[in-house]
Order: sequence, then C-alpha cells, then structure tokens
Amino acid sequence: MLDTLHQIVAALPALMTVPVVLSMLLGTAVGIAVGALPGLSATMGIAVLIPLTFTMEPLAALGMMAGIYNGAMYGGSIPAILLRIPGTPAGVATVFDGYPMAQKGQGRLALRISLASSAIGSAVSAVALLLLAPPLAMVALKFSPANYFWLAIFGLMTIAVLLSGNPVKGLLAACLGLVIGCIGVDPITGVERFAFNQLDLLSGIDIVVLLTGLYAIPPAIDLAINPPKLGTEARQLDGRPEGFRWSQLVPVWVKASVIGVVTGIIPALGGNVAALFAWNEQRRGDPDKAKYGQGAPEGVAAPECANNADTAATLIPALTLGIPGSAVAAVMLGAMLVHGLIPGPQLFRDNADVTYGFMLSMLITAGMMYVLGTVGAKAFIYVLRMPARLLSPMIMLMSVIGVYAIHNSLFEVWLMLGFGLLGFLMEKLDIPTAPTVLAVILGPMAEDALRRTLLISGGDAGALFSGAISWILIALLAVSTCLPLLKRLRSRRTGARAGA
Repeated sequence: MLDTLHQIVAALPALMTVPVVLSMLLGTAVGIAVGALPGLSATMGIAVLIPLTFTMEPLAALGMMAGIYNGAMYGGSIPAILLRIPGTPAGVATVFDGYPMAQKGQGRLALRISLASSAIGSAVSAVALLLLAPPLAMVALKFSPANYFWLAIFGLMTIAVLLSGNPVKGLLAACLGLVIGCIGVDPITGVERFAFNQLDLLSGIDIVVLLTGLYAIPPAIDLAINPPKLGTEARQLDGRPEGFRWSQLVPVWVKASVIGVVTGIIPALGGNVAALFAWNEQRRGDPDKAKYGQGAPEGVAAPECANNADTAATLIPALTLGIPGSAVAAVMLGAMLVHGLIPGPQLFRDNADVTYGFMLSMLITAGMMYVLGTVGAKAFIYVLRMPARLLSPMIMLMSVIGVYAIHNSLFEVWLMLGFGLLGFLMEKLDIPTAPTVLAVILGPMAEDALRRTLLISGGDAGALFSGAISWILIALLAVSTCLPLLKRLRSRRTGARAGA
C-alpha cells in the first residue's frame, strides 16, 4: 500500500502539466457530447481518436481517452432524461425514472442527480483502480463459465419478475429478448440462426438499434398523436419532489458504487448491466417499490452511479492481466500498445509513471465532468422548452441519423423503426421493455457460458452446480425470484378472504 501511494505521488507532476490537463479537459467535453448523441458511444469516440494521438505523449493521449470514457458515460443520461433516448447502452436504466421526472417538471433536478451520481461513481471507480487493481483482478479470474451462466440467469429472472407488476408479461418480454439475441451466426458452430438469408442480419441486432427503437420512437409517436399543451406542468424545469433531500441518496450511491465496481471487474458485463442491476437492487430493497418507474430520484441515482463506477473498474483486469473487461477497455489496450505500453504486471514496474498517471486521470476527469456538466446542464434543460410538434420530428430525425451513422445501413434504420412500432405496442399493452433489452444483452452470454461449460465437462450437466460461487448465485436466484411470487400469492389470498 505504501509503495502504491508513493507511485501515485510521483505521477502527479507529470500529470499536472498544461498539455495533459488540456487533453483531459478536451476529452471530457468531447465525451459528454459523444454520449449525448444517440448511436455514438465511448468505444466509438476513443477508436476514432486513437489515430490522432500518435504524435502525442502517452500520458496526454491516455488522459484524453479517460476523459472521453467518463464523459460519455454521463452524457448518455442527458437524452435519456430529457427525450427518453438512451445516448449510450448504459443509459437505458436511467430512462425508467429520469424521463418521468422530466415529464413532472423535474428535469433540472434529474440532470443534477445524474451528474452528481456519475461523478461519485467515477471517483469511486478510479480509487478502486488505483488501490485494489491486483487483488480484485484475482477475484475475477475465479469466475468459471458456469458462474457466468448463473450470473446471467440471475440478472434475467430478477429483472423479468421484479420489474413488471405482472411477472408473466415480464417473462414474455424477456423471452422476446432471448429470441432477438439469437439472431445472427451461432458463435460456436457458425450456423445461421433466424437471419432468413438476410446478409444484414448475420452479425445480429446491434444493441443501439434496439435501444433507439424501443425507447426513442414510442415517445415520438405519442408526442405526435397527443402533443401536450405549452405551459403545462410537464414543460416546467425546476420542480422538486415533495420532501426530497440530497442526503437520502447517500445510501443509494454507496450500494450502486459497489455494484458498479464489482460488475466492472468481471469481464464482459459492462456499464449497461451494472446500471440495470443497480436499479433493480435499489427497487428491490426499497419498501416503496411502486414509486420506481414513476420518477423516483433514487431510480436515477442508482444506475448513473453504477454505470460510472464501472468505467475504471473495467480497466483493472485489463491493466494487470491484459484481459479487457469491456469493449472500451479493449480499445484502450490497443491505444496503450500503440504507445509502447504492454499490459500486465510488468506495466506497473517498467512504466509506473505513465500507468499511475493514467489511473489518476480517471479520477481527475471525474471532477472535470462534474464542472462541465454543471455548466452544460443549464443549456441542455431548455430542450424541454421546445414545442412538442417540433420535438417529435427532431427525436425521429436524431434517431435515424444516429442509427444510420453506426454502419451506414438503411436496413438498420428500417429495423429501428420496426422496433419502435413494437415498443409502442408493448407500452399500450403494459408490457415492460427493460426485460427485452436485458435479455438481448445477457441471453448470448448465458448461452455461450452454458455451452462452454458442457463442452469442457464433456456434456456433464453437473458441472453447472460445481463450486461455491455457483451455489451462491443459485441461492440468490431462488430467493430473489420466489419471494416476490410468494408475496403476490399471499396478497391475493388475503384479498380473496377479505372479499369473502
């Protein structure tokens, strides 16, 4: 620990030079803009930036990438709250309560909660990266394919059962997501599945196409059909929930930060899973579950804190073991290799100044993000002042441009519009869309883990039940799934007796 603190202090002079500070500031501003534009992501922003950093000093280049990463994770909440468009996949859980807050006239408060939560999550994640990288990376190595399978099933079942007032509709939505997740080429056998001989479907459904369709198009259709009158409460900006206090968010930040850091350390999960897990856990542990999805401040704080607590944590296995925990971490590893930095234990020995400077930049850019977000929020909020008749076509236009920019594919634009109609229909039938999105993310992960486990064990299904981690996850799955069902059955029996 003392050696770590010494290395951190030694890295500060190189980090606090004018070129590096300007690089971090520019990267944070660009990251917020990238996250706020639907269809763009931190991965895309960093990938585009890499060729521009060839002539830069390694620390300045990595500091700029750290700023983009942190900024983009927060930026995704801006359209999620104001327009119900997740700017990044990690912003989908923010929609659940952020958009209802904006509709209640609490848009400015929702943005402030999102910004504060994002900054806190990023700072906690950076501290974890600085102090806990080697021991926490070893924990992640203990996860076997069987553990990943149960983790994915745990996430699917808890979201499907707890998110909807009707578990049957929640499970139906999850099954729809599992089918969508199967579209494309089988990752193990290479066999085409549900692609219907369409070349555009062989690579599967892009998650941004799905998210934009399910979450951006339905409200645009609703605005066009039923435009609200100007001057109504929904067009106000500075409303606050009755009795709201910032102190009530402190326990939320603590729980969400832990979820985000742990999720980030485990490879392949990412900020979108961390945000959904944190939102679900916050709702599950709150006595007043009915307020979630209706504009609860805690429902904004939990996912935003968790998806930003995931950022630096994904770099823990990347820097110490060379195992990227996410797509962004993989791109950053490529950038480090370009600048002659080889990930692994020797990185901390041979390039300690750059390595610890880079980790510190994740902490500093969290502060920069808060400052820039505070200034920018005053401008972002005025999107709610626009007339609804202009807002609806603008949402549609932004969605089409964002989806087309991903692969320059008109097919994906039509696919997004199709998902938009599906999402509009699901809303009218009161079928939740969140289980569908989570199933598309976790379904392929569960399938891959299951098949790998069976291949390794020679077809022995008992391998799924070996190890303490698997049994812990199975126990959590049983408790979190059965208890709500038992409570619902008990309440129905009580109601039936009262009626008799």
